[in-house]
Amino acid sequence: MKELIIAINSGSSSLKFQVYEFPEEKKIAKGLFERIGLASSMDLTYSLDGGKSSRSVKGETHEDAVKYLLDFLLEEKIVADLSEITGVGHRVAHGGEFFKGSCIVEDESLKKIKSLSHLAPLHNPINIMGIEAFKNNLPACPQVAVFDTSFHQTMPEENYLYPIPYKLYEEEGIRRFGFHGTSHQFVATEAAKSLGKKLEDLKIISCHLGNGGSICGIKNGQSVITSMGFTPLAGIMMGTRCGDIDPSIVTYLGRKKQMSFAEIEQMMNQDSGFKGVSGISSDARDIEEAFEQGDPKAVLAMNMFCGRVKQMIGAYAAELGGLDVLIFTAGIGENSPIIRQLSCEGLSLFGITVDEERNNTRQAIVSQENGRVAVMIVPTNEERMIVRETNQLISK
Repeated sequence: MKELIIAINSGSSSLKFQVYEFPEEKKIAKGLFERIGLASSMDLTYSLDGGKSSRSVKGETHEDAVKYLLDFLLEEKIVADLSEITGVGHRVAHGGEFFKGSCIVEDESLKKIKSLSHLAPLHNPINIMGIEAFKNNLPACPQVAVFDTSFHQTMPEENYLYPIPYKLYEEEGIRRFGFHGTSHQFVATEAAKSLGKKLEDLKIISCHLGNGGSICGIKNGQSVITSMGFTPLAGIMMGTRCGDIDPSIVTYLGRKKQMSFAEIEQMMNQDSGFKGVSGISSDARDIEEAFEQGDPKAVLAMNMFCGRVKQMIGAYAAELGGLDVLIFTAGIGENSPIIRQLSCEGLSLFGITVDEERNNTRQAIVSQENGRVAVMIVPTNEERMIVRETNQLISK
């Protein structure tokens, strides 16, 4: 009998899945339900045996999507019986300080995940919908929560606390949590494997650059510092998020422009970053195109983005006490030679050099032949990390 594990990533109007067969850890299907809750039907795009197909699916809730997914797996003979699904792993945005690692979802842990919804109001409640939909439709199957924040729970106090009154940490839990932990952990593990070295022996900086972006310093296989903070708004400039700014800007806009907290939050999360600076788009591909044509705002946006990535790489190399590997991953990190190049310019004092031809042809290692630091492109695969974590926990 097959042993299959499904990785699930629930979004506000979407549900992404990948199906893996164990012990081979072989991906046999993946897909995405979109437009959930926006109409009486959903769009399903899926890949089987390398071929891509799509269809319209009746239903309008995450539970409808899960019911259809289970029927789909039977219909396509991916499973002969639903008992072949031995585990379901869910991406959960926020684990707070409760969860130092992934966990089997039971009544008590689900209650704790729900209690953290105020820290990730746009994500945790939606992630919970996915968990409960599987709980209702596949009740005998173990479910695992894999948290974006848990990899960063190894940060020392001085790196996760803010210099505000300590009682705000004690009473409200205000601290740096960090996100994209599943991605940072996955690419660091893959980089070490590719180099034939032990993860614990390497000092690594991982740059997860997408519409949302974060940077992580990894030492002894553990996260010691990361750029996102109490929320995913902190850190580097992003597609629509401002990243780190002077906090007095918030109070200034409230007084001077009579902007409400909701309006300022909207501005910082949805109308800043590439979109706000360039006035063109939040998509890095559009900014690059305008940059190459010499559009001054696009040039400014690119220089600001790459400058902030570069500054953080330098700071994290100092924090780690040196650097062995610099990783670029996610949509921008994997696919933009110019952003990798600009982000590494001037960092040769840290041993970071980029070979133009290797970078432009997207080779796995893009650093120069004799560079002290291995500069790498490592495709992220959070779903694979989710099924690995799920397999480990249910095997125990």
